[in-house]
Amino acid sequence: MGIIYFLITISILIAIVFLITFILAVKNGQFDDDYTPSVRMLFDDELKKTKSNLNK
Repeated sequence: MGIIYFLITISILIAIVFLITFILAVKNGQFDDDYTPSVRMLFDDELKKTKSNLNK
């Protein structure tokens, strides 16, 4: 029975470490999208054309 408490404790500690790592990665901008804004400007004219065609 003691091994179950040990395994639960270890798994909770590992989960906390992963949570802290994830929070630090988000705060440091690891998941910021740098690629999409640069590509979006290439297709901006096509979006304006389709919107104007839909309004007619």
